[in-house]
Amino acid sequence: MISVQKAITIIENKVNINKTVDRELLEASGHILAEDVISPINMPPFRQSSMDGYTLNFNHTSEYIVVGEAKTGVSNNLALKENEALRIFTGGRVPDSANTVVMQEHVKTISGNRISILKKPPIKANVRPIGQQIKKNEIALKKGTVLNEAALGFLSGLGIESVTVFAKPRVSILITGDELVQAGQSLKEAQVYDSNSVMLKLALHRLGINDISIAFVLDELNSTKNMIKESLNDFDVTLISGGISVGDYDFVKEALEANNVQQQFYKLNQKPGKPLWFGTKGSTVVFALPGNPASSLTCFYVYVLPALRKMMGHSKIHLKRRKAVTDTIIKNTFAKSLFLKTKVNNGIATPLHGQASSILHSFIESNALLIVPDDSKEIQIGESVEYIDLDF
Repeated sequence: MISVQKAITIIENKVNINKTVDRELLEASGHILAEDVISPINMPPFRQSSMDGYTLNFNHTSEYIVVGEAKTGVSNNLALKENEALRIFTGGRVPDSANTVVMQEHVKTISGNRISILKKPPIKANVRPIGQQIKKNEIALKKGTVLNEAALGFLSGLGIESVTVFAKPRVSILITGDELVQAGQSLKEAQVYDSNSVMLKLALHRLGINDISIAFVLDELNSTKNMIKESLNDFDVTLISGGISVGDYDFVKEALEANNVQQQFYKLNQKPGKPLWFGTKGSTVVFALPGNPASSLTCFYVYVLPALRKMMGHSKIHLKRRKAVTDTIIKNTFAKSLFLKTKVNNGIATPLHGQASSILHSFIESNALLIVPDDSKEIQIGESVEYIDLDF
């Protein structure tokens, strides 16, 4: 067995960032930029009104003659004479001869095309200068930026159609266990419903990974070897649920060795999730997760999620660790690192009932995994504790 920190370090060193691909903006959401994006234009590209109102070259008088309009999307670079104004709309081009936009609410029509300024604004008021938001050839977005709707909208506003990003990993989920039945089917004696395939797939969706395959594997060596071989050929990451312990029908470890997957570690000094297996074959990553649902999800948060984030190009790959004060006496009689399903509220950490590796229900209420170090025998009420924040 190895320590939690050693396992984390091995994953950090063995997992590589994915290749880069070009994506159109509508297909780039959730991706990470693989290179800086340079603005091809000034934004705005012209002096622009930020208000509906009247644009003019402000002087001492309060009365002006409206000689036309600057409609949005139409260039009207009229040379305004003294005491002349243009009707203008938000986003409209401010002519070179004007220096101010007076908002509509501060103007009164005297008669016909004559207006009176009721409240004088400062010079250059309500005029967006060329390049106010960004100038041509400046960096619009830096490498490593997570592309959300705001970032992609910003790039679209600069006339950019596509970006170079790190490819999201394609993930295969292999579920082992002849006793497992999918929801909707009749449950016979000695059978249980599968939960891990749904849980893992939705956890991947939460990370923005959607290229996912799910297959169910018979508890038989040749079948296990063949399914793993197909997965290694077609996917970047293989997640195997169950079959990694030492039972008579646990064939995963042998099948991985038969497919020349190099073991990086096997079994951790932790609870839950001791029988975690991690290996690589070239750039392909394999995690054999414990079959018990809570163990599987714990290992996903602590080990699988950082690996996937690194492949996607994130600079910060681990879930945030924070501090709180526990309201419960916590005993560690196992000399292992413990990950306890916990509710943290206003800096108070409350470990929940139902810490067994098979129990998912307490995970529903959890927003944290409280970490008990392997060398800590007992934590008293009021002591500071570290936890992994599950709100991501």
